[in-house]
Parts: sequence; structure tokens; C-alpha cells
Amino acid sequence: MRLDPPVKVTHEKITIDVHEIEPILQGPAMELKPWPPATVVLRDGRTMLVRAARLDEVQTLLEYVRKVMQFEHDFYDIVGARVYAELLGWYRKRLKDPYVMVGMIDGQLAGIINGRLKDKDINISHHTLTFMRSGRVGAVLFYCKAYYAFEILGNTEFWSTYESYNGWRIGSLAMAQPSYPWPEYQHELGGARVYYVSRDYWDSTIKDYARQMVGSDLNFDVSEEVIKANHTIPAPGEVTV
Repeated sequence: MRLDPPVKVTHEKITIDVHEIEPILQGPAMELKPWPPATVVLRDGRTMLVRAARLDEVQTLLEYVRKVMQFEHDFYDIVGARVYAELLGWYRKRLKDPYVMVGMIDGQLAGIINGRLKDKDINISHHTLTFMRSGRVGAVLFYCKAYYAFEILGNTEFWSTYESYNGWRIGSLAMAQPSYPWPEYQHELGGARVYYVSRDYWDSTIKDYARQMVGSDLNFDVSEEVIKANHTIPAPGEVTV
């Protein structure tokens, strides 16, 4: 839109440096405590390392997600597309206070989990995407997001929504998550219903969920050998979901 200025101006053209625009588009970030590497022994006996993803790993992660987007069953196409955008949003600094973690088993990518902070109180879960079957990999990774929210970051609520029936079963049903009234409350992923875990519910019930579900707790005393063995995410071969 163009309008004539209502007063005489000295300079009719103004040049703006993009370095001055970027702080407006990006916004100030909160200082998030990092997720410390942790292992968990799965029900099938495998040990999974859950660690923070690195920005230099985004392009490799995108290769995995591109393959997922090709599947048209169980909502993997929409989940893949959204995870792809969320990873790019983190990489291009267009998400507010995002976090991304990966599950690694014997040097192979078992899954990706991500979310972001709305503010210091509300942690918004985005997605849990798994590449390995059995052992309840997805459920363990989803639990790690809630653990991160309450035990590491000190949030008071953990918000989720679900595109797929499997995701709803692993998260909402298994954790018996209540939901906020809809449509008064809407999750940012398409305006869907908001399921949540409160701090009190976490402390009284969900915190022990990992032991009930997997039979073992998160172990934050991780050896350098395990960290080194799972430092690099390999390029994807054939991806099955």
C-alpha cells in the first residue's frame, strides 16, 4: 500500500539493514537449561541414549523426515511435514525457544522429540517420531519430554496434542492426560484439543511412569564410551514406520 506523506520529508527512501530486522523477527530467547544425556534400558534389553540434538545435525535429521513424509498411512505424511518445518524453524531461528532431542541405540537413530516453551510456565510438546519398533521407544521419548519440562526446566504445565491414534494412545491415554475445554483452548498445531500434565499431576502420578512402563529409570550417569558411540547420526538408509 502506498500513501502520500502528510508533511514534506527530507528523505523519501529509507534503507533498512537486515541486521536491524532480524532481532524483531527472531525475538529474544529464554535461557534454557540443556537436557543432560541419559540412558534407559528398554523392555527388550536394548539401551537407548537420549541426548540433545545439535544444529549441525539438522540436515541429516531432515533426510530422515523427508522419507517419513512419503508414507500416507497412520498420518505420517502430516507428522513428517510438521516435524520438517519445526526442524527448519529451529535451524533458521523462526521458533520461539525450541528444543530437540534424539534417541540413539547402538549408533543408530531411534527417534526424534521436539517442542518449545510458550513462556517460563508452559512447555508445548510438538512431536515424537520414532524409527525403531519394539521396546516402547516412542513412549520413553515422550516421557523424556515431560521429564525435561518439569525436572530440568521447572515448568508448571506440559501441553500436547495428537495427529495420530498411536500418538494419542502413547501420550494421552497411557498418561491419562486431562484436556482443556475446546475450542476455548487450542493447541498451536492446527487448533486441536490441548491435553496437559500439571506439576501436581506429574509429582503425584506421572513421574514414576517410566518405571511402570519400561521397568527402569532414566540414568544420567552416562559413560563417555556410550556418548562417543552415539555422537554421530548416520545418514538414513531405508526408513520404515
